[in-house]
Amino acid sequence: MEVICMEDAAFYKLIEAVVEKLNSQNGQQNAKWIPPSEAMQLLNIKSKTSLQALRDNGKIRFSQPQKKVILYDRESILAYLEDNAQNIF
Repeated sequence: MEVICMEDAAFYKLIEAVVEKLNSQNGQQNAKWIPPSEAMQLLNIKSKTSLQALRDNGKIRFSQPQKKVILYDRESILAYLEDNAQNIF
């Protein structure tokens, strides 16, 4: 086993760099408009038909920038899930 020693200032600088890197990657994952695969994962559904039904019934927002490209609004999906949450007694 190898032990690495460093000054506390260097250690904290390294930790800050790691946190900044993770936050930047996390920011990319939390984009406003997400592809169908990610929308299905958030909703915990496996069927594209179920996703289309939610879209067609106006339950979740979507955007269609090109003919075969449909993107879903992450916030509307989270709001839909929150609206359908059941309160415990």
